[in-house]
Formats: sequence, structure tokens, C-alpha cells
Amino acid sequence: MILAGSLIIICGMLLLGVSVFVAFGAVLLFLAFMGGHDVTGYLPSGSTKLRSLVLLAIPLFMIAGTVMERGRIAAPLVSLAELFIGHLKGGLSAATVLACGVFGSISGAANATLTCIGSIMMPHLRQANYPAGQSAALIVCASPLGLLIPPSANHILYGWVAQQSVLKCFLSTVLPAMILITLLITVNQFMLRKYDDIKLNVRPENFAMSFKQKATLAFPALLMPLIILGGIYGGIMTPTEAAGVAVVYAIPVAIYVYRGLTWRTLMEALTDAGVIIGVVMVMIFMVLIVSKFLIFEDIPNIAKDLVYSVSENPIVILLMVNLVMILIGMLMDDISGLLLSTPILLPIVTGIGMDPIHFAAVLGVNLGMANITPPTAPLLYLGAKITKTPVASMLWPTLIFILFAWLPTLMLTTFVPQIALWLPELLLG
Repeated sequence: MILAGSLIIICGMLLLGVSVFVAFGAVLLFLAFMGGHDVTGYLPSGSTKLRSLVLLAIPLFMIAGTVMERGRIAAPLVSLAELFIGHLKGGLSAATVLACGVFGSISGAANATLTCIGSIMMPHLRQANYPAGQSAALIVCASPLGLLIPPSANHILYGWVAQQSVLKCFLSTVLPAMILITLLITVNQFMLRKYDDIKLNVRPENFAMSFKQKATLAFPALLMPLIILGGIYGGIMTPTEAAGVAVVYAIPVAIYVYRGLTWRTLMEALTDAGVIIGVVMVMIFMVLIVSKFLIFEDIPNIAKDLVYSVSENPIVILLMVNLVMILIGMLMDDISGLLLSTPILLPIVTGIGMDPIHFAAVLGVNLGMANITPPTAPLLYLGAKITKTPVASMLWPTLIFILFAWLPTLMLTTFVPQIALWLPELLLG
């Protein structure tokens, strides 16, 4: 009764366009009323959890992502990718996907990746006569790579909630991200076969000199993920410390190297980042309180018994879990979806023998795909604004990318555990 009522309230309010934290606040009041609990008694618990040092990495990475987005740090990365494959049919599209992957490894956020790469690449794609709807859809479908390629705020949260190694969670989605990049490029190439008027970049006569110039310009941007990930996996820095280093590194690079920011516009960027951080932290606080209520009411075990009553076949259970995660991701942002689904679904999947690190990868791919899946699809509508392309022209290509790139990646990640576990076991034991 309580679970059903909570789901009805959340789904109903989100479909009406109510803010996520307001919807969770309504659920909080419902749970307090139905369960007879004192709401104020749970507030200190949420406040205490928010003071966790691990969570400090999230606002720091958000600040770094905002600085990089405003500081034109992605432009030299795109230019370098174009140099290698821009002269091939579909090469500019492939460069777009690769740029999303590289920038995602720096920013760790889908929105920042979409905003930055979309605003840079869409004019180039239009000038080269690439189909606008398909190109915009490709950028949207590649932007969640920022949620899969480390460092990712989602994996920091998952490791914190599930009490797992954040470093292993980071590594769990590296191979799924590589599979997704390959499939997105392959599917896009197949879809471009009927377009004969695409303009190709002219390959420079002195390739070595052009490469040297572009690589030199891109080096400061490429150095950033090497510093962050090398410091984390080398045992030199924790993820929180690496996030702080990312901010300290990104600011002078954006101002003095790429000149995308000045000290004045930096303050504007920090103000915008502060607003986003405030919204995210309030959402985390509300979801934490709701999750505590759900655990207190034994909802995870109730959900587990409900799923097992339908079937005890591990394949059927995993398919059901994936469907639930997709629905959750379609209704709310990835952070709220992760915090809500982890305490409920983790006991179900571990009950059939799934490793929690494996589930981190499945959850990451699921929430990334849910952000681009109609009818809600927040990244799809944001992409329409960034690329100035009608949503109607993006829908069919987006569905094709979901069916033939995202879904195969999700199924492989779900049913082939070593795709998620091989790299963490290889590097961290």
C-alpha cells in the first residue's frame, strides 16, 4: 500500500511537471502520515549524511565541468579528432561521438557534455550537409557517455550508498562505454549510407605538421583526465581530492590557455554552478530521507518478495529490474533515480548472485539510456535547444540509436558480467 502510494505520488507529480525535490517532499509527507512517523526526527540523519567527505566530490566536479564548458576546453579536442577522421564519410559524426567520450571523461556529466559538444559540433555538421535530425540525435545519444566514463558523479553516489569501492565503480562502466561508442558510430555510418551530398574535410598535405600543432593545443585539455584518473588509480589522490585538483587545474587553463573565460565571467560561471549544486544537494537530501523511510518500512524486502513471487529465474528477474530502472530514469534525473533505486533494487540483484560492482555498471547504462528515452527524455529536449533542431526530426533517429546501440550495450552489460568486472578485477583485484 505504502509503496504503491509513493509510486503514484512520484509519477503523478513528475508527469505534471512538478520539480523533483517537491515530488519527493510530497512522498515524504505521505510516508510520514501513513507510517505515523515524526518527519523532523529524520531530518538530522539526512543532514549528517550530506556532510560526508565523499559527497564533496560532486559539487567540485560540477564546478570543474562548468568551467570547462564555458572555457572552450573541448574545442581543441574536437579539432584533433576531426584531423584524423574528418576526411571520411561519417568521420565528422564519429569525431563527435569520440569528443563526447573524451569530454565526458573530464566533466563527468551528461548535461555539460551535451551543451559543450553540441554547440561546437552541430554547426560543423550542418555545414557539411549531415542530416540535422540524425546529427542532433547522435549528439544527444552520445552525451550520456559523461555518466559512464570516469570520473562520474553517479558512481561516487552509488559507491557511497551501496558501500562499495568508488574506484571499482568508476572502472565498471569503461568497457560498456567503449562498446557503446563503437555501436553508435557503426549505426550512424549505416544510417548515412543513403546521403550522397555530405561534404568531406580536406586532409592536410602536411599531416605531421597539422597534427603537431593541434596536439600541442589540445595537450592541456588531454592532460586533465590523465592527472585526475592517474592520481586516483595511482593511489595519490582520493576522488574528492582529484575533484579539487580538477577545479584548480581547469580555471587557469580556461582563462590563460584557451581564453574562454575571464576572471569576471568566471564568477558568473561559478554562480551558475552554485545554483545547480544547490538544487542537486536539496534533491539528494530529500531522496535520502525518502530512502530512509522506505528502508524503515522494509520496502526493499517487500519489493524483493514481490519480484521473486513473479519468477525466480535470474534472467527474468534481471529483465524486470532493468525495466524498473528504465521507468525510474524516464521520470526523474539520474541522481534522484540512482538514490531511489539503489536501496530497493540492490538486495534483489545480490539475492540472485550479482556482484554489486556489476550492478553499478548496469545501473549506469540504464540511467544513461533513460535520459534519452521518450516520452520524458530530458537530454532529448535539452539537445533540441542546444542544436536548434525540432524534437520531431530527432525522435526516429534517437529510437534507432536506442534500439541498436544502447539496448545491446545494456543487455551485454547485464548478462555478461565480465564486461563490468574484468577491468576492476584486473587493476584493483
